[in-house]
Amino acid sequence: MATIINMPRLSDTMEEGVVAKWLKNVGDKIEEGDILAEIETDKATMEFESFYEGTLLYIGIQEGETSPVDVLLAIIGEEGEDISAIINGESSEPAKEEAATEEVKEETTTKADTADSVAIPEGVQVITMPRLSDTMTDGTVATWLKTVGDEVSEGDMLAEIETDKATMEFECFYEGTILYIGVQEGETAPVDSLLTIIGPAGTDVSALVANGGAASAPAENTPAPAAKAPEKAATKPAAKVEEAGPVATSNTSNGRIFASPLAKKIASDKGINLADVSGSGENGRIIKKDIENYTPAAKVEAAPAAANVAAASVENSEEVKNSQMRKAIAKSLGNSKFSAPDFSLNIEVDMDNAMASRKIINAIPDTKVSFNDMVVKACAMALKKHPQVNTSWSEANTIYHSHIHVGVAVAVDDGLLVPVIKHTDGLSLTQIGAGVRDLAGKARNKKLTPAEMQGSTFTVSNLGMFGIGSFNSIINQPNSAILSVGAIVQKPVVRDGQIVVGNTMNLTLTSDHRTVDGAVGAQFLQTLKTFIENPVTMLA
Repeated sequence: MATIINMPRLSDTMEEGVVAKWLKNVGDKIEEGDILAEIETDKATMEFESFYEGTLLYIGIQEGETSPVDVLLAIIGEEGEDISAIINGESSEPAKEEAATEEVKEETTTKADTADSVAIPEGVQVITMPRLSDTMTDGTVATWLKTVGDEVSEGDMLAEIETDKATMEFECFYEGTILYIGVQEGETAPVDSLLTIIGPAGTDVSALVANGGAASAPAENTPAPAAKAPEKAATKPAAKVEEAGPVATSNTSNGRIFASPLAKKIASDKGINLADVSGSGENGRIIKKDIENYTPAAKVEAAPAAANVAAASVENSEEVKNSQMRKAIAKSLGNSKFSAPDFSLNIEVDMDNAMASRKIINAIPDTKVSFNDMVVKACAMALKKHPQVNTSWSEANTIYHSHIHVGVAVAVDDGLLVPVIKHTDGLSLTQIGAGVRDLAGKARNKKLTPAEMQGSTFTVSNLGMFGIGSFNSIINQPNSAILSVGAIVQKPVVRDGQIVVGNTMNLTLTSDHRTVDGAVGAQFLQTLKTFIENPVTMLA
């Protein structure tokens, strides 16, 4: 079924937007999380993300065109779907929308007339709950990144706001001090309700707060805030100059660095100074790939040798703000480590047969199976034989899972993600391999959905590719156990009374002693060892 996407309101004062650039074309396949277009608001050029999957069937606003908020921007649906009725009916929509808008304005004006007149103090900006998706009607403040009294600059992230589709960072377009916060963390408020107030430190905004943020126009002798109008006046001519000449590679204007919110977030997480990065986006704007491809230039050492010696003895530390992923990892693993009485068991596995079998399997066209895929499959089969390991602990009950969902830890730039292979026991080696590669790719590209990271009943963590022989993992709760997989090493082994060269791999099972006893863990490892050392048993 076709989904209509309207021009979003990407800032609290946006009434119309300009499509600066389409990043997708009609006919392109769209995934949830793909960036559809770059949209210029009254304050910045921002990336607009898709919350739907399908084919881009129609583009209603071309590059460079301006459109009011809520007018048809694009249509996503099934390939070949007939959308003529939607397109033909669009011509009447703006009129209806305009009429509706006028009604709202009229109603607002009437209410304003009856309310007490409250003037906005000089330099104060009232920020309302933004509409960050095309269907958002209210939002929940997941996290405030600033508090009352904090100084904020244009481009700072104020808060993380949960919409009906995703949790998104909300960017500040003003400079000043946070004077008031109207929606606390965890609270939900309608779009356009008072979110926060920014202005000069010490400004009294109690009257504004009492009036719900609504205010009358400033009196004639009260200077209007200068932040908004000069920005628009300066931005437009600059864009034209950059389009006409070589200045297009610049990403600054009057000291301001132009970068997408996503690029700013990644740069902040990686500790990269945006001033050092060249932008490849429109008008020299810094975008995601510029940050990902950025390599710091080597600094020229022109100082005398004595100065170099002195500089070398200087101690320096740098604080890099923790990303939301690192905070989540710290919280989850901290809770696990300090709440679960865990223990670890180690076993060495002969990998000669597994290596020979993998070589034969991968000789089949369009087939690719890794040793990790073999371990995941063997774990799923062993869990069926030892259901005590496929459990979760609660204070009242031990929960036995009849399904087997194996999580596979994947290292990404910001930390660690655990995509989940659902119903692993029912999949073949090749299906597991394809599933792991697909999810691992999504994890590294930050395209995993929450559903693809939930529901694991057991986890596998493999550091063998980094040459790690053995290690102990922290349990991924609410799982009862996690398997740590080491590198395959060549070493002398004894076979039939003879010392020969063999290939071995160390496995470590870390278990929650509340649900898994030592003997149960040992039996699980013995079964796992049998499956891995005899891969033919996993081909059924």
